Formats: sequence, structure tokens, C-alpha cells
Amino acid sequence: MSAVASVVTRFAPSPTGFLHIGGARTALFSYLYARRHGGRYLLRIEDTDRERSTDEAVRAIFDGLDWLGLVSDVEPVFQTQRFDRYREVIEGMLEAGTAYHCYCTKEELDQMRAAQMARKEKPRYDGRWRPEPGKVLPERPEGVQPVVRFKNPLSGEVLVDDMIKGPISFQNEELDDLIIARGDGTPTYNFCVVVDDMDMDITHVVRGDDHVNNTPRQINILKALGAEPPAYAHVPMILGADGVKLSKRHGAVGVIEYRALGFLPEALLNYLVRLGWSHGDQELFSRQEMVELFDISRVQKAPARFDMEKAVWVNHQYLKSADPVHVAPEFDWHLRRVGVDPAHGPALAAVIEAQRERCKTLVEMTEKSKFFYAELEGYNEKDAAKHLTAEGGAVLDALRERLEVLPQWTAPALHEAVNGFAEGRGLGLGKVAQPIRVAVAGMAISPPIDQTLFLLGRERTLARLAAAVSYCRGPGAQP
Repeated sequence: MSAVASVVTRFAPSPTGFLHIGGARTALFSYLYARRHGGRYLLRIEDTDRERSTDEAVRAIFDGLDWLGLVSDVEPVFQTQRFDRYREVIEGMLEAGTAYHCYCTKEELDQMRAAQMARKEKPRYDGRWRPEPGKVLPERPEGVQPVVRFKNPLSGEVLVDDMIKGPISFQNEELDDLIIARGDGTPTYNFCVVVDDMDMDITHVVRGDDHVNNTPRQINILKALGAEPPAYAHVPMILGADGVKLSKRHGAVGVIEYRALGFLPEALLNYLVRLGWSHGDQELFSRQEMVELFDISRVQKAPARFDMEKAVWVNHQYLKSADPVHVAPEFDWHLRRVGVDPAHGPALAAVIEAQRERCKTLVEMTEKSKFFYAELEGYNEKDAAKHLTAEGGAVLDALRERLEVLPQWTAPALHEAVNGFAEGRGLGLGKVAQPIRVAVAGMAISPPIDQTLFLLGRERTLARLAAAVSYCRGPGAQP
């Protein structure tokens, strides 16, 4: 493989909760970088924290990534299935002298840190069990299961040429000997990450900037294992519109919540890619344009701010321009979610085309389109009071008689019939159209009347007009 084609990135969430917006953006950046360079994008589930990791969270991560179309190029890796490999590497490091057993008790470590803090020193392991030439180690205490520590270099520095933040330097003397296996033998997070990145041939790590301080430790372990460290890109966090770290108080933060709010996956990806990255003044990108234009080095160093109003605007642009057939499965999902069977009505794509100019989300479209698929539960009180009057009932009754004998139930024929009826009665179109809307849709908002009646169909239209006439004659009755 060429150097360009050998790019391998990974997204490595911990299944201790839902897939949040920040994680989704990190996955997207990893995906786009790999795709732009003809490489591979992989998924790893970092589930070694068995107390906090749950199967439900794993499903939520897969559901979110599947919905967004950020699917791993190969079978996802689960860290809990790799314990034998971790133990093998640790044994090799113990034999090579790059790791050692430490028998410090918890009490000893607490005393060590307390003394260091009293001296106003940085709390850290003092290396008392670290083997060195000529050094006499303490006697091994009875009944203590030792941890395994990495023998970190004592001098020099780790240089990281971060693809977003630029050059960062870490002094080895500031890093103590990291525990890589606990007393019960289970490996620790930083160690598992290193072995996985090495075994998965990861060339570029894109992750949140809360991992910056882990980077020098991981690089040192990789070098001790004789592996080439990947390039790193640490992405700034996402803030709320108020400049505070994004949280539930700002609204939805889980990816699947945005599906429930009526976002299209492509629209959410488009909004996420613009959080901290830009290509001139362009706001809307197809997935292919994202792949072709995305440049990790152009990601801003400063945190981005999530603006829900802007996200909804982007979603509306997608609803207005996307192929209705492509949107239909998502619309179907929303209708079924509120107990409406879309099989009992017009083609979804046709309704989407009729509604998308006035609906910013699929939730809004669902609410305004239920009348096409389910019987009316009632009328909007304010709209009914204004339009389903005695006068409105007379108009609807006369119109119903005209539509009953309409030879063809097509949008052009309906347009001509309704407009001709209004002109023949000397009425403005609004005086006819609004009562019709309330009668057939239950509210005074719908697509153009000809489209609405055509999509609703002859039988439903005539039945609802008759029910509205009865309502007008006997106030208080509901269809």
C-alpha cells in the first residue's frame, strides 16, 4: 500500500453512556480523514470498565453510528475480548525490563502523596519498587498482589506535533511510572489503548483534547514496545451557546436524541463538521464534499459553540433539497413512533414534497401530516371557532356536493374546482380554503389545497367535509 492509502483512523468510545454530540463529531472527523486519504476507519469499544460499561450503552453507540452512517470498515474491536493479548504484552515487558512489579499498599501510596503535598510537591509515585542497577529493593510484603508499572524514561522529553494544536512538549521527569496492570491482573486504560493502536495499525488518532495528557505516556509505552507512534489530533470540546461545556441543560446531547427531535442524519453530520472546521463561507456540504474538502489541520484550536437554531436551519435546508424517497424511511420512523401506520395513506415521498417547505424538522412534518394517515381526533379549537362557523359549514356543504361529482381526482382538477367554486360564489380563496383545511386536516395549516385534497383522496376528503358540516350545524360535536 502507498503511504497515502495506509492511513488508518479509529473511533474508540467507552460504553458508559450514550453516544454524545462531541463523540459523534470526533467519529466524523476520524471517518473523513481516513476517507479523504483512501484509508480505513475503524471502531473500537473500550469496555474494560466493567462496573460502568453496559450492553445498553453499547447498543446506543452502534445505533447512533449506524444512523449517522459512520460504520467501521471492519468488525469492531471489543477490549474485553483481548485480555489474553494484553497479558501477553505485559509478560513480554516484564521480561524485557520495561515494566516491573510494585508492591506498594494503598496506605503507603496515600502516605507518600500526603508527604509530597505537605512539601508542596506534585503528588506522584516515587519509584521505590523501580529496579535500577545497584539498587536494593524493599522486601516483598506478604499478602500483597502487586500491580505492574511501566518503567517510564527518567529524562528527556516527548514531542507531539499535534495536527490541530501544533507542537507540544512534555518532560519525562514530570511523568511517573504508570500502572499498566492492577493487582487483580486487569490492564488499565492507557495500556489497552497503546496495545490496541499498535495491533490495529492505527496511523492517526483523532480524539478529544481531554486526552492530551495521556499522549506522552502512550507514546513512551509504544516506543518501549518498538512500535511507531501514530500522529495525534486533539479536537477541542463543544460548548453550549452560553460558552459553558455542553450538557443536558443545553438540550439534547445524545445523537439518538437528535433523531427523535426530527433531524436527518446527513443534516446533523453537516452541522457537526462545521463545529470548529470551515471551508470558506460554505455552510452546506454533501457527504462527498465533506470527504473531498475536510482538512484536519484546519480545525480550530478554540472550542466550538453548539447553536440549536443554526442546527435546525441546516436540517431544514436538507429537508427542502433532499430526494423525498431518501427522506421517506426517516419519516416512516417518526410516524410509527407516534402510533401512525404510514401504509394507511398516500406515498411518503409525495407528502414530504408537499410539506418540506414549511416544516423544519421531521417531528414538525409528522405532526402536520398525521391527518393524511389517521382519522382526526378533533379540531384545533381556535381554528374551528374561526372557520367552522355556520357560514363556513354552508360553504363546505356546497363544495362537497361539487367535489362528489368531480370526474377526475387530480391536483389540477381539484385546483380548478376549488378556485372555480370560490369565484362562482364571489368569495376570496381564503374564505374557502381555510374552512377546507380545518375540515380535512383539523387545523388551518396544510399544503396547498389541491395537493392536500389529492393526497388525502376522494373518500377521506368527502367524509371529512361531511363531518365538518355536521360539526358546524351542531357546535360541540367532534368528528
